[in-house]
Amino acid sequence: MTLPKIKEVLALTLAEIEEEILDSKKELFNLRVKKGSQQAFNPAIYRHLKHRISQLLMVKKQRESKKDKTN
Repeated sequence: MTLPKIKEVLALTLAEIEEEILDSKKELFNLRVKKGSQQAFNPAIYRHLKHRISQLLMVKKQRESKKDKTN
């Protein structure tokens, strides 16, 4: 499994990015609960989610700062 590509994130709108961030954080929380309760989980998915969230937050911040500069 490869890490998420930034091109996928760049194609999303700001509303879609915010929704994706929320969904990813919920999934990350569920993985943490699984890990804490000794249930089976794939650690690679944990890393991919963290990477995805960081990409989403970076693009969101860039778009917001770009929007502020134009106003």
